[in-house]
Amino acid sequence: MSTDRIFNSSKFFQPTDGEPVRSVVTESKDAVVVAWFIKPGQKIPAHIHPNGQDTWTILTGKGEYYLDKVGTTQPIMAGDVVVAHTGCVHGVFNSGDKPLVFISVVSPADAGYQLASADSLAVHL
Repeated sequence: MSTDRIFNSSKFFQPTDGEPVRSVVTESKDAVVVAWFIKPGQKIPAHIHPNGQDTWTILTGKGEYYLDKVGTTQPIMAGDVVVAHTGCVHGVFNSGDKPLVFISVVSPADAGYQLASADSLAVHL
């Protein structure tokens, strides 16, 4: 485990033309801190963390935040803090014309990950 406590997030954002890159800033048993750079038109698919919470701090841009497995969304933008409690569906589509840049904190680190599907999410809706 790293003893560093201060990180320059700009060093972790990784623009890509393919799928957005999950860039780990730091990790411990308590949490994983991830930097995201989502280009216009890109998305993070709807998913859940069955054993933990995912909290996003939106730094720049805007998007449509997924609220459930059928694709219901709500707008999010720079300045928002967005919380997906344990088992809540979340993901995002960058609907803007600028990058959507945010920091995600998943806690605990072993929160798990499952794509949103009818079979895996039936008990979490």
